[in-house]
Amino acid sequence: MDKRFFKLFDLTEEQAIAILDTPPDQVSENDSRYIAVSHLVNFPTEQTTQALIRALQQTDPSLDNRIVRRKSLETLGRLRESQALPFIRPCLAEQDKFTVENAVWAIGEIGTEDAELLDEITALLATPRQNYRVIIQTLAKLGYQPALDAIRSFVDYPEPPVMSAAIASIARLTGDSAQMDQVTVLLQHPNVMARRLAIQDLMDARYYDAISAIAQCPVSLVFRLRGIRCLAEAGIAAGRFSFADIQPDVERTLRDHPTDLHLVSTYDRPSELPFLIHDLYDTDFGRCYLASKALIQDHAQAAPESLLATYHEEACTDYGAHFHVIKLFGWLQYAPAYDVIIEALHNHQPQFQKSRTAAAIALGELGDHRAVSDLQVCLDSPIWDLKYATLMALQKLGDLSGVEQVVDDQDWLVSAKATQLLS
Repeated sequence: MDKRFFKLFDLTEEQAIAILDTPPDQVSENDSRYIAVSHLVNFPTEQTTQALIRALQQTDPSLDNRIVRRKSLETLGRLRESQALPFIRPCLAEQDKFTVENAVWAIGEIGTEDAELLDEITALLATPRQNYRVIIQTLAKLGYQPALDAIRSFVDYPEPPVMSAAIASIARLTGDSAQMDQVTVLLQHPNVMARRLAIQDLMDARYYDAISAIAQCPVSLVFRLRGIRCLAEAGIAAGRFSFADIQPDVERTLRDHPTDLHLVSTYDRPSELPFLIHDLYDTDFGRCYLASKALIQDHAQAAPESLLATYHEEACTDYGAHFHVIKLFGWLQYAPAYDVIIEALHNHQPQFQKSRTAAAIALGELGDHRAVSDLQVCLDSPIWDLKYATLMALQKLGDLSGVEQVVDDQDWLVSAKATQLLS
């Protein structure tokens, strides 16, 4: 699990527990029970578990307290605290659907073979206005075969994420992947959340045939890399294919050029430069990639200076746009942005991590050999995709000095790429 974002609050375990134990109506304006319960995921101790259970039993009806109880369920799930199951179970019968959802999810994370408890979760599929997707995923994750008939009733559900989860769960429980193509089709759905969740379902069902389609799905490369890597590791372990088989999709995803994606939207007419730059800030990366493609194809001469301006004005603090702008500097081979790209390469703020990978690729595209020493530093990073992108950039620059240090890297993809380069 990636825990880079967990420790964002300067609290000790004792301080977080003290805040969480404070009655909701007595919490000072400088404290937050929600922040406290979120921070406790960093402390897998008995006292943390008991504090979370106490929070769960605090039944003040205020919205703030309901949100804290939901987060307590999530944190207990992340900590996989089996002793909390008897206290989580009653939450399945609550009126607040978000509490029910988090209770189901937590049980799935903790794990159980209690048939009566699993029957209670299955019965929720017949309860109106629940998060059926989470319920279905949890039953499949726990391998509960008696839930199959209830899950099958959702394969034609009108909401794509629920339908997708049902089909994937049937494949997991039965081994029959005959309907999985319907999930792959959702990688081109107009709704970005449907696309992201389809990747998760393809991962859950170990549907290896979807790897190339995932690589071309217009969502953030974070989601694509996660899906490809998961399926690659499982497929190689099962003897289905080798590193050489999945390498093109890994590298096409890391390269992340918009023409390598199957975009799901189009512009009705040629778009002006300001409009396209504005689209780089969209929360749907499909729109961002569409704008990037248009900037490269239609505004290659005028775009670079405007991109540098928007970087300094706004994109430097917007981690989504930051990523796209950095990548575009490389595609447009805009040498004046060299220092900005180097700065992005060494930006250690958690929310800007994918921009570091973008910067490595961009430096390879610029072709400036001054970048070699900065790139070599990144081979010491614990972030696998940054190291792999760095190897791609060094290959592009024709300088493999330092690559030998990651031949035996703990990450198998990095090690395989380095070994290939030096052979």
